[in-house]
Amino acid sequence: MKGNGNFRQSMSWLHTWCGLVCGWLLCAIFLTGTLSVFREPITRWMEARPVLADAGAGTQEAVSHALAQAVRHLAAQAPGARFWRIELPQRPGDALLLAWRDGRANQTAALHPVTGAVLPLPWGRATEGGRHFMSFHYMLQWNALGFWVVGWVSMAMLVALVSGVVVHRRIFQDFFTFRPGKGQRSWMDAHNATAVLTLPFLFMIVYTGLAIFYTSYMPWPLQAAYGSGETAHARFQAELHHGEGQALRRPRTGRPADLHDLAPLLQRARDLTGQPPRMVVVEAPGDVNATVRVLGPREAEPGAGQRRALLNPVATAVFDGVSGAVLQLRRPDPDAAFASEQVHAVMESLHFARFGGWPMKWLYFASGLLGTVMVATGTVLFSVKRRRACGNEFGRATAGVYRAVEALNVAAVAGIGVACIGYLHANRLLPAELPGRALWEIRAFLAVWLATLLHAALRPPRRAWVEQLGAAAALCVALPALNAWTTGQHLGRYALAGDGQRAGVEIVALACGAALAWAAYRTGQGWHGARKTVPGAPRHPAPRGGVQG
Repeated sequence: MKGNGNFRQSMSWLHTWCGLVCGWLLCAIFLTGTLSVFREPITRWMEARPVLADAGAGTQEAVSHALAQAVRHLAAQAPGARFWRIELPQRPGDALLLAWRDGRANQTAALHPVTGAVLPLPWGRATEGGRHFMSFHYMLQWNALGFWVVGWVSMAMLVALVSGVVVHRRIFQDFFTFRPGKGQRSWMDAHNATAVLTLPFLFMIVYTGLAIFYTSYMPWPLQAAYGSGETAHARFQAELHHGEGQALRRPRTGRPADLHDLAPLLQRARDLTGQPPRMVVVEAPGDVNATVRVLGPREAEPGAGQRRALLNPVATAVFDGVSGAVLQLRRPDPDAAFASEQVHAVMESLHFARFGGWPMKWLYFASGLLGTVMVATGTVLFSVKRRRACGNEFGRATAGVYRAVEALNVAAVAGIGVACIGYLHANRLLPAELPGRALWEIRAFLAVWLATLLHAALRPPRRAWVEQLGAAAALCVALPALNAWTTGQHLGRYALAGDGQRAGVEIVALACGAALAWAAYRTGQGWHGARKTVPGAPRHPAPRGGVQG
């Protein structure tokens, strides 16, 4: 029994310090990762593209007419381009988006799909959109260093999860116990409940996040098998994705040839794959080696259906650009046999929620929020326990150390929420024509987060918690009004257009605003009613060896 007790004590030490060291960053990593589940709707909302009048979409006649307009414009503007890319309208009112490679520069254009009129650029707002949350989630907008920091933090969390299961012997019993208004006990109950509820999800999401980047974190086996030259990684990727079909590349020959009519090729691609076309890429247009690549919709786009299998490759049909012959075909096939080389693809699908349709995305979103709460309560709980047991362990700097911990708690838990919703506000407040505005949005996110840390350092802890939670709530609730004021778009217009994605962004913002307002109210009430229930409440410790009377 003594040995078992010593083992649990060592696991408790490991759990505490792994959680403390990575807790502050984990709150930000988990919250941004949770938001990135809906990165496509967030990006669509942030682009704020206008809805065109008399611009239908979806019918074969509309697609054929839009294609004719696109080819006419591209043939006039870029006859010798390396490639043409045509994004077809997916919803009524969408524009026809074109891109091509002219020399070393990419060019873009937006056309009215019916009239062919050239629309002003940028069409909508240039933005990083929901992709920012994903990139911050795995590299903290800190390039290679951030990538390694996130990997180290993820490993620490995996250790904290395993040691936490060992430490909390009655964790499943405590799951059914919650005692509100009991101070430290209430924080422990919340931590245990959210941990048990999301334990399988947390293990899966952390492990797969590490596994999909295994060649970056542990490159030595790859170097031993493929060498360390510039082509080593390319050869590894070619073998890794052998079962998924490699993209067909044919060089330009310099011999001119007329491009095959695209409309029949799109219809044939629809018949072969069973999905509507989303994008057409013409490589080496005007050359005898021209290829036409027709891509189906991604999972979050209209026409994708509920693709519930773990492996959901985007439907792709590749045709000879002159004869129209089928060169390559890839279709989603949930009944296909599983091969060992698909393990990596399964890991990616699990981590990025690329299966199960919208119900699975909502499950990931809810689990991610609960995981964020679990990390936040654990981080705050440590501060509460250490504050109560404070015995001048840092000498004269003890008060300053715990004051810094309190400020970091506020910024890590409440401040990251303010920064995330502030990012969406920056998208609407920055001028649409601002050069490099996508970068300025990211700078605004980081500046707001830094401002919350300064605010937490300057304000009393009790007021900092209430004010930052209240600020996040106010920003969430104000988002639909700001959108209507700056773009003229609103929930009613989204509903009439059947645009559930953009409407969903504002509905979720309002729901989060209500939850944050309740949290701010309860935090304020807790401070006024019973200071012991508030995270990081200042307390005067008794001197070592002294007797409390």
